[in-house]
Amino acid sequence: MILKFNIWLPLLSILFSTCSAYVATQENCCILDQRFGNFCPTTCGIADFLNNYQPAIDRELQILENKLQQISNSSDTTEQLIREIRRIYVPGPSTQPNVMPGYTQKSRGLIEEIIRYENNIISYENTLQELTEIILQNNNKIQILKQKTMQLETQCQNPCKDTVEIQDLTGKDCQDIANKGARQSGLYFIKPMKAKEQFLVYCEIDTLGNGWTVFQRRLDGSEDFNKNWIQYKEGFGHLSPNDQTEFWLGNEKIHLITTQTTIPYALRIELEDWSGQTSYADYAHFKVGSEEDKYRLSYAFFTGGDAGNAFDGFDFGDDPSDKFFTSHNGMQFSTHDNDNDRFDENCAEQDGSGWWMNRCHAAHLNGKYYKGGSYSAKDAGNDNGIIWATWRSRWYSMKKTTMKVIPFSRLSIITGQQSGGVKDLGHRGDI
Repeated sequence: MILKFNIWLPLLSILFSTCSAYVATQENCCILDQRFGNFCPTTCGIADFLNNYQPAIDRELQILENKLQQISNSSDTTEQLIREIRRIYVPGPSTQPNVMPGYTQKSRGLIEEIIRYENNIISYENTLQELTEIILQNNNKIQILKQKTMQLETQCQNPCKDTVEIQDLTGKDCQDIANKGARQSGLYFIKPMKAKEQFLVYCEIDTLGNGWTVFQRRLDGSEDFNKNWIQYKEGFGHLSPNDQTEFWLGNEKIHLITTQTTIPYALRIELEDWSGQTSYADYAHFKVGSEEDKYRLSYAFFTGGDAGNAFDGFDFGDDPSDKFFTSHNGMQFSTHDNDNDRFDENCAEQDGSGWWMNRCHAAHLNGKYYKGGSYSAKDAGNDNGIIWATWRSRWYSMKKTTMKVIPFSRLSIITGQQSGGVKDLGHRGDI
């Protein structure tokens, strides 16, 4: 509420006018108080006192009245503004007390959308950073490849030279080539009598004119011998002039070599363990049948060798029939995709290689390569190593093996210069 000070002003004016001529003295003042100056505290004295201070008071009262008027005007404006805000923004009664106003929900939705966009931007920045790093790595690799390309281009400016030397002499086998005067071991083309075309072999020829045709070599485990029927038929691995690679010549080629004439062949198996000890086993009248007969292995008899006669089977002590069911003479060749063994299951699949399986084996020179030699049933599940049971245990895998053939007529010349005899070591192991 605004105070109306102007109602007092007429009364004060009358009071001041009636006492304006009055002069206060010691005689006419009841009490002379210094607070009133020369005025005695009578009605006229008070009027003079007020009259003296009226102009200043009037100004202050006017300023105060103006301010109060401004406050009153501001209050009216504020009240109008509050009424307008309530009319526009205050929602009606809500049936659900916790439901947010629509504009608040929209604001929150916009904020959440902005946060998602910010997260996406951060994710894209991380992706871009990763892609940038990949680009830098690829650029480095490209630079390295460019350098190597330049080096190769420089090398290719010179005429290419064939580093694999293949000997000129040919024959029906390596002994035939040796009979023609060859005294250097290496790569030769041979053409057995029933072969439609010649093929490459490694010939091991000594100074006495003995020519072995090598059809299997294990050295370091660089070649995987877990192959299918066609691969074992055609051969796999690599032939090298220095005979430092692993390979299987191929069942069809072995068949063509060992059955080309009535002259029988001899098989020699050479073994080396992980301590550097070596041994061998020789078999007379060795041959491999045709594909129609599943490349059946056969030989007449074991002629000797300190590795023992594992091809005739081995008595592991597990069953009275061990030796019979581990004999390899007369067995057909088996692979994981062409099972020709005498076992209810697939020995080749079980042991991971192709071989002349029975039920299953006492010799297995195409087995898995175990570095260091020793392995166990716990490691492998089966005796699937490179095994020759009459020389080392079934849980011992050879370091090196060689399988090679020569006409049987030459074997007596060779064995006459060999030392050692048959040694059958009775190591126990699984079938």
